Amino acid sequence: MSVRQIARPGTALLRRLREPAPPQPERCAFCGLQLPPGHRHVVDTEERALACTCTACAMLFQQPGAADGRYRKVPDRCLADPAHELDDTAWESLRIPVSTVFFFRNAVLDRLVALYPSPAGPTESELDPQTWEAVLGGSRLAALLEPDVEALLLRRAAGRSQCFLVPIDICYELVGRMRLHWQGFDGGAKAQAELEAFFGRVQERSRALPEDGAS
Repeated sequence: MSVRQIARPGTALLRRLREPAPPQPERCAFCGLQLPPGHRHVVDTEERALACTCTACAMLFQQPGAADGRYRKVPDRCLADPAHELDDTAWESLRIPVSTVFFFRNAVLDRLVALYPSPAGPTESELDPQTWEAVLGGSRLAALLEPDVEALLLRRAAGRSQCFLVPIDICYELVGRMRLHWQGFDGGAKAQAELEAFFGRVQERSRALPEDGAS
């Protein structure tokens, strides 16, 4: 066998080692079905984690108390309340060190949690319950917030604030995008562009809260 013939397999192996492995398809955590983009999620309340699911399995956990309450289906509604806006004083009282944050109620811990995107992933911020009540606790969106599976997503930019009630999984999607694209101290141009595009999609998806507060 010639030297040239021996070299070919070695060259191909080195090339494969240099190339990233193709992404594995996501599968349902419960039945193993291969999942399409935009699939559903459930919250594992004991592990404080999201699980990917097919539509059929997600429906099993739609009713309260299913699986003894451990798994809860993440809803898909996005709501906005144009009548409620935070001024600079209210925002500063939250003591959030960045321009974007989301709040959700953890049923197991029986408390509110404030998280914001960072280069290291989701970072928790101390949240004073009295401040929450004064700034957001009495809002119509807060009254509709479902524990564990929904969040209030806030952003302060260009002198105005935005507040949305969103599925918890899109908040972690935002965290992942920021972690992937973050550069330097302020995130850099690419991270800022991702942030703008993300909130643009949330704005388009959101439905204005009716005057009577119905969901």
